[in-house]
Amino acid sequence: MRNRFKELMSSDTFSHLPNANYLPRWVVLFIDLLLCTVAFWLSVWIGTGVFDYYKISYNDMWPFGFQYLLVLAVQLLSFWAFHTYSGILRYSTFIDVAKVLLANFATGIIVFVFNAITFAASGLHYVSNSVVLIYVPIAFIILFTLRVGIKTIADMLIQMGTGSPKVMIYGTQNAGVAIAKMLRSSGNAPYRPVGFITDASKTQSYDMVGLHVRQLDERLFDWMQLHGIRHVIVSPTKMRSINPAKDLQVFIDHNIRILTTPYFTQVDNTDEIDAQRIGRIDSIRIEDLLERPQIQINTENVCHILHNKIVLVSGAAGSIGSELVRQVQKFKPKATILLETAESPLHDLTLELRDKFPSAMFIPIIGDVRNRERVEQIFRELHPDIVYHAAAYKHVPLMEDHPNEAVLANVLGTKNMADMAVKYDVERFVMISTDKAVNPTNIMGASKRIAEIYVQSLFKNLQKTNPDCTKFITTRFGNVLGSNGSVIPYFQKQIAAGGPVTVTHPDIIRYFMTIPEACCLVMEAGTLGKGGEIFVFDMGQPVKILDLARNMIRLAGYVPDKDIPIVFTGLRPGEKLYEELLNQKETTLPTDNEKIMIARVREFDFDKVSEKVDQLIETSHHDKPFTTVLQMKQIVPEFISKNSIYEQLDKQ
Repeated sequence: MRNRFKELMSSDTFSHLPNANYLPRWVVLFIDLLLCTVAFWLSVWIGTGVFDYYKISYNDMWPFGFQYLLVLAVQLLSFWAFHTYSGILRYSTFIDVAKVLLANFATGIIVFVFNAITFAASGLHYVSNSVVLIYVPIAFIILFTLRVGIKTIADMLIQMGTGSPKVMIYGTQNAGVAIAKMLRSSGNAPYRPVGFITDASKTQSYDMVGLHVRQLDERLFDWMQLHGIRHVIVSPTKMRSINPAKDLQVFIDHNIRILTTPYFTQVDNTDEIDAQRIGRIDSIRIEDLLERPQIQINTENVCHILHNKIVLVSGAAGSIGSELVRQVQKFKPKATILLETAESPLHDLTLELRDKFPSAMFIPIIGDVRNRERVEQIFRELHPDIVYHAAAYKHVPLMEDHPNEAVLANVLGTKNMADMAVKYDVERFVMISTDKAVNPTNIMGASKRIAEIYVQSLFKNLQKTNPDCTKFITTRFGNVLGSNGSVIPYFQKQIAAGGPVTVTHPDIIRYFMTIPEACCLVMEAGTLGKGGEIFVFDMGQPVKILDLARNMIRLAGYVPDKDIPIVFTGLRPGEKLYEELLNQKETTLPTDNEKIMIARVREFDFDKVSEKVDQLIETSHHDKPFTTVLQMKQIVPEFISKNSIYEQLDKQ
């Protein structure tokens, strides 16, 4: 019998009711007046029995029909005054109930006042006070019951409907309760809440807003599997109180799809969550599972460096460059120069920035850092105070095929920018480097290491004669989540296409950092540096790429190696199993920010470095890749090629 009832409730007869259109206001008003009619005649019937109405005052009263019309007219006026009909019945709240209560009290008071006036004028009561006294509470009870009943039935139909998948809510704080209420009150909600999950110490079983609260243990997953529950919404407040990378892994291991709203990195430190933001429910991002606690930087120092200064960002439309531009605006620079070779990305970024920061000044410039004349023109005409050099070629396999271009972009481009910074008295020059510059095994990493050597030795040489020269600072960090060409967008496309997901090697690991996190540390390092330093960032724990791929597949709602296969393709040219942040001979020094350290690297003579760099650049112009790579290895002896045609140079 119970199963037949469930089938009936989930059939087309009832399942569409939660999605039905709202009743027009005039229909709600008509229903309320109809119920008030019932309440009036019920009051008359009670009044005649309890107060012996006929014997006391029948001869002094209007006929019941006239009394009814008067009460109904006053009730209609009260409904209009308090707008009791304007609310949606199935979304009734305390405010709606309060409006009904006030409207009924107003009706009773108006009728009593009318009776007092007529009695003073003629000595007669034209409406029975006893009937009105009974009518007011009865009418309120009936109208209240209507609203509560419709709300209860609507919630029940939503719970029994089959259109939306069931979901548990992880977190019993205000935000979790608000999510449950929002989902239960919406007829077209994407998910149906069926309970809460808590990891608090075991307590007695209890319910919240009509939903059962269950402990986070193995029995929970057995129960969820039994009832076909494959989704969990993590409340924003709960997300802030846990370590997502560890505490949510248990759901991923059980192939439970994790949802949240909004992304916890966007939530303020408060339990009060905006209803509009709660309405955005989506799959949790893999970035959220890899992020560490929010980084705190010394904004006072950064503001001192950037406020009212002209800031130049090369590679401004790239992943790092564009985020640097956005974050710089917090410190009110005088102007921001956007140097970029890619026309369309620069145009899109400029439109975005002018929309987000209407009072800021942006100077978009199409230019190539490899063009020395163009770079000098920009410095000569605009005189930047601070330079963030993010322009570079960064794709390892592609640069293995084009070593000359890697040198021209990463070495010549950096040399041009650095030389012009010195010539036009730039205060600070911050270069964005990479962990691949440490013991490089590929051309991209080696080219960045040569660029590091050039700017560091340039500063040391300048400092000998001019202590107030341009301060050159290098920042070195690992892979950036979500950047152009990074592994996460690549995996997402493969999963969306149904697989397979390709991983180069089962044991390959990488350090990851989010784009905002990296840019925060770049700005902080730019203020800490006194010149010549190479700053390395605390990248946290390395991530196994195979585990990353499996988690991304599970987060998308699939089972790895069953729904989406994983295929190993072998290490790519120049790729190694793990990246290092420091050379084996290098050590680090602490800074005021525990996330930033100074690498103690060996120093080079600028005259020798400059001569070798000029020779390297000259060679790269003549398209002689093996000669170019050989000269790179002479500048960076620790550059040992891996999975590359240039390995033969190491043997020689």
